Amino acid sequence: MDSKVYIFLADGFEELEALAPLDILRRAGFEVETVSITNDIEVVGSHGLRVLCDSTINLISPEIAELLILPGGMPGAENLAASEELAKILTKQNEEGKWLAAICAAPFVLGKLGLLQGKQATCYPGYEQYLEGAECLNQPVVVSQNVITGNGAGAAVRFAFTIVAKLKGQRVADFLAEKMMNERYDL
Repeated sequence: MDSKVYIFLADGFEELEALAPLDILRRAGFEVETVSITNDIEVVGSHGLRVLCDSTINLISPEIAELLILPGGMPGAENLAASEELAKILTKQNEEGKWLAAICAAPFVLGKLGLLQGKQATCYPGYEQYLEGAECLNQPVVVSQNVITGNGAGAAVRFAFTIVAKLKGQRVADFLAEKMMNERYDL
């Protein structure tokens, strides 16, 4: 394990959008931690799945993270957007040109903070208006500068493999996808 990744979870998160990247990135050798945005390590997903996070937002060291991930879901994405501590962490990550990833409704968190200015992005249909400054594309996954966005739960696996391809290389992503019996598509 060599690359630190934090996946931020808030009550109401979309389970597949958090757990598919968690699984695939760990298989790819990333050190991934789930992080509750509150002081409670238990977070409940939008479909009732209870998750015990690895840490809470006040106990992590965001400066060592190579990548920060925001799963969508409602009201999960709204809860992420309401966290002032998370806003500071995301803004600093972006200022340092380090990777940010968000899927489904969660790209609106980045848009609200002005972190999508001049970038391309995708999101769950209907949230485009909240991606301030972004050129919205109707694609499952979009990579633009230091930001990776996905459009919904159905793209969660592709979103995760795209992250692997961008941070560890296409060869690693292809090898892992083949081992997992995943179809090959342009990442």
